[in-house]
Amino acid sequence: MPYVNIRITPGATEEQKAELIAGTTDLLVKVLNKNPATTFVVIDEVPAENWGSGGISVAERNRKAG
Repeated sequence: MPYVNIRITPGATEEQKAELIAGTTDLLVKVLNKNPATTFVVIDEVPAENWGSGGISVAERNRKAG
């Protein structure tokens, strides 16, 4: 059973979240040939301070930059 986790910054509208789910469903059906009825799509709102790259969070990178 496919599981998709989408992480976004807070502030997205319900309409934007619905579009993300619709796009994900379209991808699953057209590209991966999966049945969308058996798929879980989870949208997590994550504050930007908790995002990062290369193992370093945005908050830590900002602290180091001064």
